[in-house]
Amino acid sequence: MSRRLLVTAALPYANGPIHIGHLVEYLQTDIWVRFQKLAGNRCLYICADDTHGTAIMIRARKEGRSELELIGEMSLSHQRDFAGFGIEFDHYGSTHSEENRTICHHFWNALREQDLIAERSVEQLFDPEAETFLADRFVRGTCPKCGREDQAGDNCTCGHTYSPTDLINPVSTLSGATPVLKESPHLFVQLEKLHSFLSDWVAKSGALQSETANYLQGHFLADELRDWDVSRPAPYFGFEIPDAPGNYWYVWFDAPIGYIASTQQWCDLHGEKLSDWWQSDQCEVHHFIGKDITYFHTLFWPGMLKTAGYSLPTKVHIHGFLNVDGKKMSKRDGTLVKAETFLKYVDPAALRYFYATKLSARVEDLDLGLAEFTEKVNSDLVGKVVNLASRVGKFAHSTGLSESYPDDGGLFAAAAAKGDAIAEAYEQGEYAKAMRLIMELADAANPFVEHAKPWEMKKDAERQDELRDVCTVALNLFRQLAVYLAPVLPSLAKDCGELLNDPIVSWEQSQTPLVGRGVAKFNRMMDRVQLEDLEKMIEESKEEAAAESDATPVPTFNDSPEPLQAEPLADEITIEDFMKVDLRVARVLSAEHVPEANKLLKLTLGLGGDETRQVFAGIKAAYEPEKLVGRLVVMVANLQPRKMRFGLSEGMVTAAGPGGAEVFILGVDEGALPGQRVH
Repeated sequence: MSRRLLVTAALPYANGPIHIGHLVEYLQTDIWVRFQKLAGNRCLYICADDTHGTAIMIRARKEGRSELELIGEMSLSHQRDFAGFGIEFDHYGSTHSEENRTICHHFWNALREQDLIAERSVEQLFDPEAETFLADRFVRGTCPKCGREDQAGDNCTCGHTYSPTDLINPVSTLSGATPVLKESPHLFVQLEKLHSFLSDWVAKSGALQSETANYLQGHFLADELRDWDVSRPAPYFGFEIPDAPGNYWYVWFDAPIGYIASTQQWCDLHGEKLSDWWQSDQCEVHHFIGKDITYFHTLFWPGMLKTAGYSLPTKVHIHGFLNVDGKKMSKRDGTLVKAETFLKYVDPAALRYFYATKLSARVEDLDLGLAEFTEKVNSDLVGKVVNLASRVGKFAHSTGLSESYPDDGGLFAAAAAKGDAIAEAYEQGEYAKAMRLIMELADAANPFVEHAKPWEMKKDAERQDELRDVCTVALNLFRQLAVYLAPVLPSLAKDCGELLNDPIVSWEQSQTPLVGRGVAKFNRMMDRVQLEDLEKMIEESKEEAAAESDATPVPTFNDSPEPLQAEPLADEITIEDFMKVDLRVARVLSAEHVPEANKLLKLTLGLGGDETRQVFAGIKAAYEPEKLVGRLVVMVANLQPRKMRFGLSEGMVTAAGPGGAEVFILGVDEGALPGQRVH
C-alpha cells in the first residue's frame, strides 16, 4: 500500500550562498525522497528560504537596497545551486509570504488561547549608531572570566558562557560603536507548561535517534524548561505581531511554520487540501536537519505543532557536520567551497555518491578527504559501475539485446534478491550500507565481462550471437545497478534509460531483465575525478574568501541565524561497556618529536617490569618532550594497535582540554606504580 509522505529539509538562510556543507542535508533528503518515489510512495519534498531577522535587514542596509530585493536574489541563487546538484523540490517557497503570515497568526492565537504567552521586560544591548538591538552574535568583547579579548557575545574559547551584557568593553560588530543597555518588552512561550507532553513525545514517539532522545532527556527535560523568547522589538525585518504593535516574531518562530506555508502554496497550485498533509494520521511528516538546530526542532517545534493542532513529526532525521580533510571547513583554507564553485570543477554526481557512502542513521560528522573522494568515485563509479556498460556499449548498438535472457550463472537473480536489503537501508537512512551492498554486486558483475572478452568476440563473425548474449547480460546487470543507485545518481539512471530505451521509474525494474530490443548509441556517462581539479577548486575558494575579506564587511552566519546549540552526545554506554576500558598507570621512559607530524610526540611508556609500549600522542603543542620523561601518565592499555606512517601506536595517553596548546595530561599520584590499573 502506498504511503503519503511530507518531507522537509531545514530552510536555508537568505543571507549567503549554498556551500558543500549545506549540501550534506539537502542531498541526504533528496536521496530519501527519490527512493520513496521510486518505491511507489506519494512523497512531497518541501523547502523555502528563511528570510527574516536582523541579519537580512543589516545586510540590505549596507548594500543600499530593500530586504525584498535581497531575499529575491538569494532565492534565485539558492534554487540555481540546488538544481545544479540534481536536488528536486516539489515546492520551494519563502517565509516572507502571505501564507506564512496567516499561518503564524493561527499558531499565535492558539498559544494565546492556551495561556502559553508571557510578557516581561528584557534588558539588552543596543547599538546607538545602527539603531537596533543586538543579538549575541552582533557583539564581541573581553571575556569576564579569563580576560581574552575579541570574544563572541555568548561564549569564550576558554569554554565559559555568559550573557552579552556581562562582556567587558563590548563592541557592536555592525557599526563598531559601544552598545548601551536598553530595556524593551518581550513575549515568551512558556514551554515548561508543555513539559509533560514533550517528555512523553521524546521518550515514546520513536521520532528521534536514540542518542538525541537521551541528550534531550539528560540536558533539558531533566530540569524546568526555559521560557522561549519569540519577539523582537523594532527595527526588525519580519512579521509584526498583531496584538503587540512595534514587536515582531523572532525568525525562529516563523521559520519552521514556513514548512506548512510552503506546503499550503503547493496545495493551492495543485488543488489539494493542507489538512491531508499536515493534519492527517494518514500522512507521515519527516524533517531532515543538522545537529545544530536539534533543540528547535525537537522541543519548540513539537510544542507549537501540538498547541496549534498540526501533525507531529513522524521522524526527525538529524545529521552531523562536514569536515574537509579532517578539519572544520574554513574560508581561509579554501575548504568552505561554494556550490557554484564546486560545479566548475567536478561532476555533481561524484559528490552525491561520496556523501551517500558516508551517511548513516546516526548523528555523525562526515569527512570529505580529497584523496579519498578521488579514489572512491573513480574506483566505484567509473571503474566498476559505468565500466560495466562502457565495455559492451560500443558493441550493443549493433547487436541489440537477445530475445530471451541468457544464462549468467545466477548473477541477475542474486542481485535481484538483494533488492529488499538495499531498499531497507535507504528507508532507514543507512546510505553507506546501501552503497556497500550495491558495490558488492558491481564487484560480482564485472568479472563476467572480463572473462567473456566481448572485444575479441566482435572480431569473429561466427560469435555474434554469443556477443549479443554477453551484451545483454552486462547491460542488464548495469541497469540493475542503475536502478539501485537511482536515488543517489539520477543522472546515471537517466543515461541508462536512454541507452536501453526504457526510462527508470520504478524500484521493481531491478527485478526483471530487459530483452528483445535495440540499444542506443553509447555515450560517455562519467569522467574520472582529477585531484588537480580539486586543488584548483580549493585555490579558487581561497581567492574568493580573500576578495570578500577585502570588500565592505557584510555580516554572514552559520546555516542557522542562531548560534549553534550544543551537539547531541553519542549513545549512552553501560557500566559494563566502560569497564572494558583498561586504564593503566605508565611512566614516560622517552619522548621525542616526530619530524613529519605537526601534532605528534613519540612516547615510550613503561608499564612495570620489562613491558613497554610505543604511543604516538597529539600533544606536541602543549608539551616539550624532555619535560615529559619520568612523568606518570594514564594510558588506555587495551586499545587496538594502530598502524601509522610513523610506526605502530600501541595505546593512548589520556588527556583533556580544547586542543592545541591547551591539552592537559591527566595527573597521577607519584606514589602509584607503573602497570597499576586505574579505577
